[in-house]
Amino acid sequence: MMRRAVFLILCLLGQAAVAAEDPATAARAASAQLEAATLQLQAADSARDRVKALTETVRAYEAGLAAMRDGLRRVARREAQLVAQLQARQDEVADLLGILQTIETSAPPVLLLHPSGPLGAARSAMMLAEVTPGLHARVEVLKRDLEEVQTLRLLQQNAADTLQSGLAGVQRARAELSTAIADRTDLPRRFAYDPVRTSILIASTETLQGFASGLANIVEGEIAESSADISAQRGQVPLPVQGLVLRGFGARDAAGIARPGLLIAARPRALVSSPTAATIRYRGPLLDLGNVVILEPQSDMLFVLSGLAEVFGEAGQVIPKGTPVGLMGGATPEIGAILSLSGDGAGTDRTETLYIEVRLHDTPVDPEIWFRID
Repeated sequence: MMRRAVFLILCLLGQAAVAAEDPATAARAASAQLEAATLQLQAADSARDRVKALTETVRAYEAGLAAMRDGLRRVARREAQLVAQLQARQDEVADLLGILQTIETSAPPVLLLHPSGPLGAARSAMMLAEVTPGLHARVEVLKRDLEEVQTLRLLQQNAADTLQSGLAGVQRARAELSTAIADRTDLPRRFAYDPVRTSILIASTETLQGFASGLANIVEGEIAESSADISAQRGQVPLPVQGLVLRGFGARDAAGIARPGLLIAARPRALVSSPTAATIRYRGPLLDLGNVVILEPQSDMLFVLSGLAEVFGEAGQVIPKGTPVGLMGGATPEIGAILSLSGDGAGTDRTETLYIEVRLHDTPVDPEIWFRID
């Protein structure tokens, strides 16, 4: 009996806890991010540059919501890990408690008996005395694990209110940003846009290449010269939207068609921004590409962005780097969906796709030459 008790105690002590980053801290930090974004939205009303202030606010909300999703994912994984560990030790701990209770309730003369005689009894007693402090430490670890499970479950329950506020806030910020961009009158223009000529060009072309080649024909008058040069940014241009690369340059899609661009998986309603200062050469529906924004960062170079649900700005405007040019499509997940998928880390929340094509001297080139893919 004594040997079995000592053996079980030593086995429990040998199961060291694995140190890991605290998921509860990550979830609380995400909540703080969303609260800070709410304050930014309130301050944006009085900002001198409302477009810039609202753009930063939308990005803050997107970052906070992404962090909250990640935090809840880690919380769910950590809770499942702790529960599994506790369940795995349940029978072992029950056996140990039964043995210790038997020892505790046995009469002292019985405790002194040992098959090897008094020497064996003394040795067993010494072993038990040595592991007792360790047993106490293990009990404390189990207690902390139980408390952590309770904390994580409480965090998940409280996350609903935080998510509700965050989702409402980002929706309001996007709507106000769209209005602020439409009301903007301080941007310089390089040309006057002719909608009639644009319609004729669209009707007479069947490919993106044909449309891009005829862009010079959709303007009234001349296009002002530009001295812009992004050569120094080669390989360091940020992606227009935060996402994951699904297919690279020349990769074939499910239909076996090779496309000369990047396909980026992004979250629903994600903000798409101009990666550099650029002229908007075209924005609107085009062929079978959905809504398209064509940017000219320098002469003879075009960034083609397609697959947006909404587009901002006007053709001819010269916009600064980071200016919003549109929003991805899709519907923002409901709170219940976010909470139910909190244990999923496979990137399934990135349901929208943005296609990026870079055209240099009217020829497609690999976007990874220019964009920073990391």
